[in-house]
Amino acid sequence: MRTGRPIAPLSVTAEERERLQEWARRPKTTQALALRSRIVLECAACQPNMVVAGKLGITHQTVGKWRQRFLEQRLDGLLDEPRPGAPRQVSDAQIERVVRMTLERTPADATHWSTRAMARRSGLSQTMVSRIWRAFALQPHRVEGFKLSKDPLFVEKVRDIAGLYLNPPDRALVLCVDEKAQIQALDRSQPLLPMRPGQAERRSADYVRHGTINLFAALDAKAGTVIGEFHRRHRTAEFKSFLETIDAAVPSELELHLILDNYGTHKTAPIKRWLLRHPRFHLHFTPTGGSWLNLVERWFALLTEKQLRRGVHRSTRELQDAIRSYLDHHNRNPKPFIWTKTADQILESVARFCKRISNSGH
Repeated sequence: MRTGRPIAPLSVTAEERERLQEWARRPKTTQALALRSRIVLECAACQPNMVVAGKLGITHQTVGKWRQRFLEQRLDGLLDEPRPGAPRQVSDAQIERVVRMTLERTPADATHWSTRAMARRSGLSQTMVSRIWRAFALQPHRVEGFKLSKDPLFVEKVRDIAGLYLNPPDRALVLCVDEKAQIQALDRSQPLLPMRPGQAERRSADYVRHGTINLFAALDAKAGTVIGEFHRRHRTAEFKSFLETIDAAVPSELELHLILDNYGTHKTAPIKRWLLRHPRFHLHFTPTGGSWLNLVERWFALLTEKQLRRGVHRSTRELQDAIRSYLDHHNRNPKPFIWTKTADQILESVARFCKRISNSGH
């Protein structure tokens, strides 16, 4: 009776078994590796190749191949070997040249590179330039703005306001207060053409002005609700009127901490006298050029995006009604902005940025 060639015994260590079981459990990706792992695990249970093949629904030659590969190379033998591909068309030197030109030079006829201009200059295809830029996260067409505060009390103010957001005082309300000034009631000179399948909404480029209003807003940093009030102007008198509105709207047993910018009407003598008569009000001023610390600015951005930018208003009354409707809708389902950065994290980020621009050579 023929017994065939003797099969070398196969055993696995505890570490190898754990890795093989991990590979074998893969539900979707690398199924070839999962099958090879199951073959080795079955063989390690002293199963003959024919039994393993029948159990896994494969040929006994496949079982023998991966059994022998594991015996010779262990886990590395189950992995796919690198496969040769098409030869590279672009050298490292060419890639480096594109990156250096993108970062260090500008074209003669423009302020920044386009893929076509860089392709002509480098001798590569436009597609290859796009691939190189994506690989190195280069976007010459984009530009972002920044502004560093020169306030001598910048550090102290950042710590004060970030502390209010992260650790508000007990029995107190933190309100982010500001004015959105000179909101224009704009109407288009010709009727809008509404959106339809295959065509975006169209509107005339010119518009008709119907006056302006000023919105005073106080955002509850914890609850997300907003107290709003409209005024024709934004002088000391209007700001004091808004403070009285806040005073009436908030229960008297709560202290009030107001975060404001450095606009002149916030610091006039009449306002200081009014604050002396209302000691529960405490003002916290953002650094000069640091309005990003005031969360109500984020709410103003949402108001502009959702209601004002594409709105059509034939009078200031229509504009007020639209904003008031947005306010009511927002307050029925408020979603507060969550402040996460500590003062130390903010200051470290500013320090890193200052170091970068100080070494930029400009």
